Amino acid sequence: MKKTAVLLVNLGTPEAPTEEAVREYLKEFLWDPRVVQIPHFIWWFILHGVVLRKRPAISAKAYQKIWTDEGSPLMVYSKRIQQALQVHSDDSEKGKFKYFLAMRYGQPSIQSVLDEVKEFNPESLILLPLYPQFATSSTGTTWYEFRRVYAQWGDDAPVSKTIMDYHDKGAYIEALAASVKQHWADKGRGECLVISFHGVPEKMIRQGDPYLAQCTKTAELLVDELNLKPLEWRLVFQSRFGKAKWIQPYCVDVLEGLAEEGMETIDVICPGFSADCLETLEEMALQNRDVFLAAGGDNYRYIPALNDNAGHIQMLHQLVEDMRANIQKAE
Repeated sequence: MKKTAVLLVNLGTPEAPTEEAVREYLKEFLWDPRVVQIPHFIWWFILHGVVLRKRPAISAKAYQKIWTDEGSPLMVYSKRIQQALQVHSDDSEKGKFKYFLAMRYGQPSIQSVLDEVKEFNPESLILLPLYPQFATSSTGTTWYEFRRVYAQWGDDAPVSKTIMDYHDKGAYIEALAASVKQHWADKGRGECLVISFHGVPEKMIRQGDPYLAQCTKTAELLVDELNLKPLEWRLVFQSRFGKAKWIQPYCVDVLEGLAEEGMETIDVICPGFSADCLETLEEMALQNRDVFLAAGGDNYRYIPALNDNAGHIQMLHQLVEDMRANIQKAE
């Protein structure tokens, strides 16, 4: 059996919930031209003159609210996903199949982890960005950084393939639906299910990015799986940054509207996040809960990301198995 390496990549996280660590992280993250599409000579002055002076202190306080004894939730859950997938594969192929974990920004970097992959010396290498929906600012930039480092391997490089998205895969939708149903079984069903995805600038969509279409498709498939009626769910977009127009409807506006309509109890899920992180645990579970309650709502319940639950792990494992089968067919 030939050796296969799988590189899981998530966004990244500061190494500590401190202003200094957050500043270092944001400096790398926000300098990526696929994340902020402003000419570099203009953006440099804004980033260093304004953003990196003010934002780190604000973000550090947010991270402090969700930081765990094990560290950043994003890193903790991403490692658990990696470990669960490794256990899954070790049942039948111990030593021939290895999962590696890198972060697009911060540590462990794609560069450093691919050095580890080299030592493993696989015949094939599968890149799996942990983003169900493709966006230039997430999967796209991950792929470009991977290719930049991979190109340094030269003639000794293994065969490589990338799983670009899985927004409409049946097992993914079923895992999401199962998490919603379990939440309803535990806490009762709310009057509305708010399905929230990370927003992106409208400009990105006009340039041909499929992200909005894929988010919409995921939401529609989830709604069908749950058999929800039109007024029982809303699709929204969160985490807007800067003054540019982002894809809508904005999450905060919809939450306020639902409360003003008289809805008392809502459930919120974020299908675009494979692992819980700052945007889900602090922004969605805490900040936006306050928004809904302040507007007159009574009960706001956040449904956790899939993280390392069994359905999620089985789905990711199958994605990898399908890609490996495609590689073997092509040989």
